[in-house]
Amino acid sequence: MLERSFDPSAGEVNVFPQEMTRVFLNLLSNGFYATTKRSAETQEQGYQPTVSVATRNLDNSVEITIRDNGDGIPAEVKEKIFHPFFTTKPPGKGTGLGLSLSHDIVVKQHGGFIEVDTLAGEFTEFRVILPRSAGSKAAA
Repeated sequence: MLERSFDPSAGEVNVFPQEMTRVFLNLLSNGFYATTKRSAETQEQGYQPTVSVATRNLDNSVEITIRDNGDGIPAEVKEKIFHPFFTTKPPGKGTGLGLSLSHDIVVKQHGGFIEVDTLAGEFTEFRVILPRSAGSKAAA
């Protein structure tokens, strides 16, 4: 299930659309992968695989959160997830470049932030914060 909660006052952010599409597709894909994996492996009664997307106006920036109720990320792995070629997926299922590239796109190209909050076995939430002038900063 995909849940959406968009802040009508979030407005617009000046970004490179193709690059940010890569980021959001990667985060959504990872969320759907985690929920599908948990659903296949769990015996939990009533488990409903869910990915949620929300936006929030932060005045000079916009926050976008993507949260899933999949497996979560173990604490010993969390610090490595933005490193190039690091993946928790089995061979052939991931290259380990998605989160590394997403980090570079958000932070280096757009001057924003990307952080992760997670609890193993419960959820993972990525929080992307983009300044309203993100794309113009990257073009400078």
